[in-house]
Order: sequence, then structure tokens, then C-alpha cells
Amino acid sequence: MDNGKPREGQLCRLVIDGYASDGAGVARLDGMVVFVQGGIRGEACDVRLTHVGRSALWGRVEEVVNPSPARIFPRCLHYTKCGGCQFRHMNYAEELEAKRIRVEDALRRLGGAEIHVSAILGAEQVDRYRNKAQFPVAKGPRIGFYRPRSHDVIDVDDCLLQGEAAARLRGAVKEWMAEYSIPAYNERTFTGLVRHVYVRTNRAGRSLCCLLVNGRGVPREVELVRALRRAEPNLAGIVLGVNEKHNNVILGDSYRTLWGEDFLSDTLCGLTFRLSVPSFYQVNPAQTEVLYGKALEFAGLTGAETVLDLYCGIGTISLVMARKAGMVWGAEVVPQAVDDAIANARRNHIENARFLCADAGEAARYLEGEGVRPDVVCVDPPRKGLAEDVVDTIADMGPERVVYVSCDPGTLGRDVKRFAGRGYTLKKAVAVDMFPRTAHVETVVLLSKGEVDSKKIRVEFSLEDMDMSEFQDGATYTQIKDYVLEHSGLKVSNLYISQIKRKCGIEVGKNYNLPKSEDSRQPMCPPEKEKAIREAFKYFGMI
Repeated sequence: MDNGKPREGQLCRLVIDGYASDGAGVARLDGMVVFVQGGIRGEACDVRLTHVGRSALWGRVEEVVNPSPARIFPRCLHYTKCGGCQFRHMNYAEELEAKRIRVEDALRRLGGAEIHVSAILGAEQVDRYRNKAQFPVAKGPRIGFYRPRSHDVIDVDDCLLQGEAAARLRGAVKEWMAEYSIPAYNERTFTGLVRHVYVRTNRAGRSLCCLLVNGRGVPREVELVRALRRAEPNLAGIVLGVNEKHNNVILGDSYRTLWGEDFLSDTLCGLTFRLSVPSFYQVNPAQTEVLYGKALEFAGLTGAETVLDLYCGIGTISLVMARKAGMVWGAEVVPQAVDDAIANARRNHIENARFLCADAGEAARYLEGEGVRPDVVCVDPPRKGLAEDVVDTIADMGPERVVYVSCDPGTLGRDVKRFAGRGYTLKKAVAVDMFPRTAHVETVVLLSKGEVDSKKIRVEFSLEDMDMSEFQDGATYTQIKDYVLEHSGLKVSNLYISQIKRKCGIEVGKNYNLPKSEDSRQPMCPPEKEKAIREAFKYFGMI
């Protein structure tokens, strides 16, 4: 060390004592957190520091001094380069425990819940489980996946998470591009043609291939179709997706069928679903059935209940619950998904399900107008979780139970705390490993409406003594601080958060962190901390 300070390139012997949300090992050096790629809990490792932040460090394992019994040799040749998997250097039991701890910690630390997540429901199949592959394309051509924290494409001939059909179709596109000099899209200059190769496969082994392009067509179209059909005997259709926008969005604005069908049919929980290229559908069907089974169990349906399913997509959870409920209402803001949900209900001869193209507030107003109050509300939101007004809307409807399906423990913990403020208690929580070998984990929780006798409770409080920041839109100051520390290693103050809130036009409490006098001088938020705070705002849906 120089002057006792860590420096990039320094070699340190550290003991890994836990895991970060991205799967990296966590160690300590002179009171600072060190995020160590490739570390396993309990190991002593020689770690090379790769980045030095103000309050956190990053490094990679150079040598494992005393290997954990959980350490295994990664089967994937691309593991250290590709950003797709995070846990291939450890056995599955250790991976499951890391995920269980992460979920429990989020519910306790962020959700304020006294709960023990006793186990996580692991998968029988930890490889070749994905039914959807999305390969970015770059000059070369290189077709594969991005390096961690970059858009540099690694050429991957086979991914162990994907089915073998995806590898064959990816290889056929690469050969076609090379043979006929078809240019890859360049996201810096917005030039070139081929952006992504997309493959979806159903449980019967049939595949749908979509080529996403920066244009209305492709040269050598006949040769492309011939190459793909030759590569995959079980190909159901070939689709061209058009995306001419200057962004990194994968899917297109319009689609044209080049050959065969533009959809697949698949079975899930005994139901049949029609899947087009843009349809949202869980990527691990076997574990999805486990996940939905738990959601159905937590709903506690007897056949008489009215259920509201928010973020219903193409109606998967709605239709699963409809078989056990009196009536199910599904709400979704994407019109095409609502059309698919209606068609899926008809396809499965389910008559007690209705679908609305509406957000949570609109759905609540519609049901109120119809004189309907849901007994159970089920939510399966995107990674950013529920906006605070959605939590309030659900609570105002007064369901007895809320079943929350989450793909992010952090936002789940935040929302559990918000529901607690509206009288809903966390009763049960189960983690489900939908994505083996990656750091992602799904969770199902049951929130029940508490019974409170208002005559026996007296609450006194002073508004002057309260930190009103907890009641602002979006995340609390504590949650923002936790997010920034975990993802950037920086410590930020309430003052800095308030300053950036004002810059972003977010309302701040009238007297919160204002100068005590006109002559007071306040430190201004440094640029790197402002960037980290803005990232937290985006994560929590505040901007």
C-alpha cells in the first residue's frame, strides 16, 4: 500500500464472508467492502484489486488459498468472459444458500419483517432450461453475449443455459452473414443491419427464430431461410423483426413472417398458450410451474373468491387461478398482451376470467364501478417493483390477501415495508430458483390484512419530529443509500440525495436539508455520487 491506501493492481489476501446481489463474493479490507468476482464464502483468496472507489473496492481472484468444499470447475468455456452466469464456480447447494440468504436479508433489512426463509425451491435441471435465447450481433460477425458491464459482444458458439436448437440456429445465422457479407449493426454509429438473433422453443421441442434488423428487409432472404431450415429440423417459423430506432431495445416495432408460423403453442400448468415473438413468458417452464403453484397455494382459493391479477401479461397466472376462483380479473397495460390473454382464455375454455387493458388505478376504478371488490390481489411486476401509488391503490381496495411474485428481492423488501404501512403483514415467503447458475432469484410472498380494533389503540406523534422523507414518492432515503452503497460502493448523505431530487424535479420535504440560514454554505454532491444517486432513482422508478 501507498500511504496505507489500497491501489489498483494491488494483491491482497482476503477472506470471503458473503455475497453481493450480483453474485460476487464480499470481503473486507481496512474497513472497506471488497467485491470479489469468483470468490466463495469461507475461502481465503489472493485478490487482485481492479477498481478502487471511495468506500468500496473491486477485485478478482488470482489464487484460492484454501478452497471451499463448494468450489467446482466451471463447465462453460466462456464463463470468465461472458456476463450470463455468476455461479458456475460453486456447487448448486452453495448457490441456493446464497440466494436464500439474499431473499431473507432483503425482507428483514429493507422490509422490516421478522421472517425466516427456511429454504429455496431448487431446480432439477440446472442447464439447458431456458426456452428463449437473445443473442446480440457485432462486427466479425460475433454472435453471443455481452461481457459483464459492457456492450462488447463475446462470440459464444454454445450456451449451457440454452437449448441446443438455439446454438444451431445462431450458428446458421453466423455462417449466412459471413458467406454473403451481411453487416452487423453498430450501436455507436447506428449503421449496419443485423442486431439480434432471437430463438424461442416450446416444451415439445419446436422453435421459432426471429432476426432483428435495422431495416425493412435483408439481402439473400431465400438463402437465410434455407440455412435456418437446414440447421434446425424442428423449426416452426422464421420471422423478421424491424427495429430502426437508435436504442439498445432488442425487440422490434413490426414483424414479417419469412417462412412458416409466427407463433408457438406451449403448455404450462396444464394450460395451452400461444406465444408470438414479443409475448412475455417465463423462460424456465418447469420452475414456473413450481412458482405458480406456490402463488396459487398462498392465494388460498376455495372457489368463491374474486381475484385481481395485476401485470397479468398474456394471462398465465390469471388462468391458473381461474380454475380455483369464482372470478378473475386480469389487468395489463400492453394491448397485444391483453389480446393474447383473451385468446388464451378462449383457447382453454375458461369463462370466469376477464381482462382489462389498464393500469392498477384504472382497473380499481373499473371494478369499483362494477361493484366488485377483490378478495385476493396478485401482482407480478417488473424488476423495479410497485410504484407507491400502486401499493396505495391495492390497499384501498381492501383485499384480504396480496400474493406478490417478485424477480428482485430489493424492491420486494421495499414494497413489503410499504404494505406494512397500510396494515398488511408478511405471513409467508418462498424463494424459487428460476434461473440456476445466475444471480437472479424469484420470490413469492403472502401479505395478509391485519385486524385492528381502532377503539383500543391510541397513537400520538409529532409532525415536527418526523422525517417526512419516508413519505415521499419512490424509495426512502435509507433505501437509496443502501442501493448506492451496494451497487457503486459510495456512501451518500441525505443532503446529497435531496440536492439531486431537486435537480430531477422530485418533491422534497419543505424544510428537509435546507440551509439553516441564507449565509450557510453546504457541500455540493460530487459528480460520481450524483450519477450513482440518479441510477438509484431510475431503479426505484422515481425518474
